Amino acid sequence: MNLFRNLIGKVWQDPNAAEVVKISTGQLYLVRPGNIRSSRECIYNDAMATIRRVPSAEHNFQLVITRVYEDGDQELLEEADETDEERTFLIGEELEFRTGETDGEPTFIWRDLRGDVDELFEYVAQGTNGPTKTFFEICMLRAMYERKYKAAADNLSDAELEEFMWKPPAIQTKKPTPRKKAVQAEPLTSSSPPTSPDKGNPVAALQEHATTVVVSSEAELYLWLSKVPEPIWEEFGPFTAQIVQRVGEYRFWLTALKDGHPILAHEIPFNMNERWSPKMSSLAWNQIDANDSDVTSWLFRFPDEDVYASFQQAFTVAAWENKFQAPWSKIKAEEQAYILSSTSEDIEMADPEDEEEEDEEEVLSELEAGSDSEGSEDESEDEEAPKMPDFNGAKNSMLAVGYKGDRSYVVRGNNIGVFSHDAENHASFIGTMANLVTPKGKTFTPTELMLHDQDSKMILMNPTDPNSLFSIDIERGKIVEEWKVHDDVTVDHIAPDNKFAPTTHEKTLVGASHNALFRIDPRVSGTKMVDSQYKQYASKNKFSGVATTASGKLAVASEKGDIRLFDSIGKNAKTALPPLGDPILGIDTTADGRWIVATTRTYLLLIDTLIGEGKYQGSLGFDRSFPANAKPIPKRLQLRSEHVAYMNHDVSFTPARFNQGQDAVENAIVTSTGQFIIAWDFSKVKKGMLDRYEIKKYEDHVVQDNFKFGDDKEIIVALQNDVMAINKKNLTKPTRASLSGQLANARSRSNIVNTPW
Repeated sequence: MNLFRNLIGKVWQDPNAAEVVKISTGQLYLVRPGNIRSSRECIYNDAMATIRRVPSAEHNFQLVITRVYEDGDQELLEEADETDEERTFLIGEELEFRTGETDGEPTFIWRDLRGDVDELFEYVAQGTNGPTKTFFEICMLRAMYERKYKAAADNLSDAELEEFMWKPPAIQTKKPTPRKKAVQAEPLTSSSPPTSPDKGNPVAALQEHATTVVVSSEAELYLWLSKVPEPIWEEFGPFTAQIVQRVGEYRFWLTALKDGHPILAHEIPFNMNERWSPKMSSLAWNQIDANDSDVTSWLFRFPDEDVYASFQQAFTVAAWENKFQAPWSKIKAEEQAYILSSTSEDIEMADPEDEEEEDEEEVLSELEAGSDSEGSEDESEDEEAPKMPDFNGAKNSMLAVGYKGDRSYVVRGNNIGVFSHDAENHASFIGTMANLVTPKGKTFTPTELMLHDQDSKMILMNPTDPNSLFSIDIERGKIVEEWKVHDDVTVDHIAPDNKFAPTTHEKTLVGASHNALFRIDPRVSGTKMVDSQYKQYASKNKFSGVATTASGKLAVASEKGDIRLFDSIGKNAKTALPPLGDPILGIDTTADGRWIVATTRTYLLLIDTLIGEGKYQGSLGFDRSFPANAKPIPKRLQLRSEHVAYMNHDVSFTPARFNQGQDAVENAIVTSTGQFIIAWDFSKVKKGMLDRYEIKKYEDHVVQDNFKFGDDKEIIVALQNDVMAINKKNLTKPTRASLSGQLANARSRSNIVNTPW
């Protein structure tokens, strides 16, 4: 390697040279060992590889693979709003960079950190000679050295570079030495607590009270620099990561200490959007500043898997105790195991069917997305098109999507706007059911609505009269009936008799109070509750939502976060899944009942109801109880912390929905938060790819969204002041451009380190 020192000195030591080295000809492949489809997928048929300095981040470099366009391709690039023109990889040891040879051509290989654990990128450097290959490799090793040690890589010996040469994992022939465990530390105290802590200074506020340390471990601390030209995880070196508890209270903080002094203190679990990665042995989370004006993304990376697992368990227990203000030991062992399993990730879920077909569709959809502009989505407003009246400044609050006539209905104050949507993804206002009044002449703003009886009726809930429901004749556009359900039981939630009941003449529906389930039949005389199908449960259930399957099975969620599965009304639940602690805001099921998606404020909870072992193996949790020691493993769908930092606002999901249709297969999940709609590919989720979502930003806040009935592509979106239809292919992968829309001033490293967070 000494032969290259003079050459490296010329290109490496020039700080003004953005590019260190470039290989101009090659191909980029994604390699999937063991995958049932072709193990090598060509990403760029013609590409160049460059090692580039990261601006504003000293000692950081990127491996950049850039697609090279042939004549004529550049025109397509200019027409497209967003292209897959370049892929960048922050150079570090975690890439496991190595060299090789394929069909006699030199190759560079590194891990796909955002893919499955065994997925690799391979750059085939066609026609590159041996010395150039070696020179490129040395530059990669030097970049790793600088990132790790935050020092110039001048005058390095070959032995020092060998530290960064990838070595295949050794095959263990004896029992491995036990790894270091996270250790209990002494209570965290302050030698001179401030007398009047600043509420904007969480470290000072924490130090005012006595605390004890729950768990402590060494960890590397990172901050996502989202506002620099080339966003990266900036490393600040080793810190002491701790979870501390305020003495005598169920309040906990995640802290980072340097030389014994805390510089970071974030309360658990206040809007943290925490994400655990077993692959990287890391915890990432978000923090919102005291003025709710800035969102940052932080990350602890632990030294090994055992320390990671110990810290993860301590965090989960602390979050649970904080939410329930009760000791963890209060709940049963099987409930503890269920809650702990909800924070695991990277586990392939059961029974991903027809993988080859799904993968082919995935590739085709990506090709379509790359070749189509957003011309299929009509986002421009036609000034001559009719608009829904303003109604004294009222905003849209709810959305219901019909199954026939391509109609959608949007609540605005005490009015309901009617919209049509056509095959061209146009949503057009066509009329208003104005000034909703009860048969007694009282106006109200609905809190819940549901289409009924082949979309000929709409059932409304009135917050000022919770014991009754109100029926709109849609053709006449007015409330025609009041259904008094019960004198003493309130109707807090409603659901159809079965998932597709609104497409039939089924007259009955399901109602729920805070602690009871019952059937409502408007045809009976007097109050409309069916007494024989009424069941009251424990007094503190706090039911928050009901969903039904195609066969009429029921999934019921609560504000406490638990989920109950029933085979029919009037009986006890067949399955009761313990609460994780976050209130459930909405719940939906697939038509066959196999899958449930429950919405909390910051994540979606996906549950497979198939019983995998025991006496009732193969049955669903609606029909039989799960064995106590084999409850399903709930999976969290949430936004990556760095994406939330781009969005720069707190996550607050609207109720998520599967696409639905009587002959449709559920293959997508849609929700929204703030100005963004988000869709997950359900086939990918079932394979364990939980963060593969697509997103679109609007200028206005999204109130609610749902798929058009019988369609898994078209999404109806209700904004605060408008209604739109969008094809799912117009959603894009989350990037800084698609999420924030603009760049801001860079955050300096010195300011971060010297500021208490």
